Amino acid sequence: MSESRVRRPRRFLVCEPRHFAVQYAINPWMHPDTPVDVDLAQEQWQGLISAYRGHGHTVDTVEPAPGLPDMVFAANSAVVVAGRVFGSLFHAPERRPESVHYESWFKAAGYDVHRPESVCEGEGDLVWTGRYVLAGTGFRTTREAHREAQEFFGHPVISLTLVDPHFYHLDTALFVLDDDNISYYPEAFSQGSRAALARLYPDAVLATRDDAMAFGLNSVSDGRHVFIAPRAEALAARLGERGYVPVPVDLSEFQKAGGGIKCCTQEIRS
Repeated sequence: MSESRVRRPRRFLVCEPRHFAVQYAINPWMHPDTPVDVDLAQEQWQGLISAYRGHGHTVDTVEPAPGLPDMVFAANSAVVVAGRVFGSLFHAPERRPESVHYESWFKAAGYDVHRPESVCEGEGDLVWTGRYVLAGTGFRTTREAHREAQEFFGHPVISLTLVDPHFYHLDTALFVLDDDNISYYPEAFSQGSRAALARLYPDAVLATRDDAMAFGLNSVSDGRHVFIAPRAEALAARLGERGYVPVPVDLSEFQKAGGGIKCCTQEIRS
C-alpha cells in the first residue's frame, strides 16, 4: 500500500537553535532548572534538516535572535495558505518579540503579512488540511483568532477545544497526513470536538496517550513520509500499516521546552 502514497515536495521555514534554552515555564513540559544540552540540540536539529532535504524538500532559514530561546519553534510564527501569511500574536509576553523577526523574513521574501488582533500562535493551533483550517483553542489561540483567520483566508475554520495542558497546542495532539486524513489523540479534545473529528475523519489514525506524550503527533507528513519522534513506536507501526513510511527523527532535547518536529517546522504553501 505504501507505493500508493504520494510524496509532495514541501517548502519549510526553520530557525537554528543557536539560543535555545529553557529559561521560563509556559507549559507543563518546561522546567527552567532542567539543563539543556545546546550541542545535542544543534545536532538533533541538523538531523531534522538533513532528513527533510534528503527526502526532496526545500528548507529556508530565518536568523535566530539572542534572548528568544523559543524562536526555534518556527511553526508558531504564522500560517501560510496560498501565499497569504497570517502572522502570530503570542499568548506569553516572553515570546511576543519573535513575531517581529518572522514578519521581517516574510516581508523580505515578498509576502504581505497580516498581523492578528487576537492571540494566535500560528501553525501551533491553525492546521491547514487542504480544504479547511482545523483550529485549536483552550490554552493559547483564541476563538476570536479563529474567526479572524476565516475572514482572512476565506476558508472554513473548524474550532476544536483542547482540554489537556500537556497538549496545549493543536499540533501536539493532531497532524495532517495528506489531503484526506489525519492522525490525532482523541482524549486531548473536548467531547464535542472529538465527535466533530470522528465525523470529519472516520478513518483517522488514532494515537494513544503514550504516543502523544512521546510527541508522536508533533509530526510532519509529506503525504508518504512521516517525520516522527522515535519513541512513538506504536503510532509509527499503525502508520506503516496504513501505507505511510515513518522517518524517525530524534528531537528529544526540544521536548524539554514542549516542542518537537512540527514545532520546529513552518510550512510555506505558495
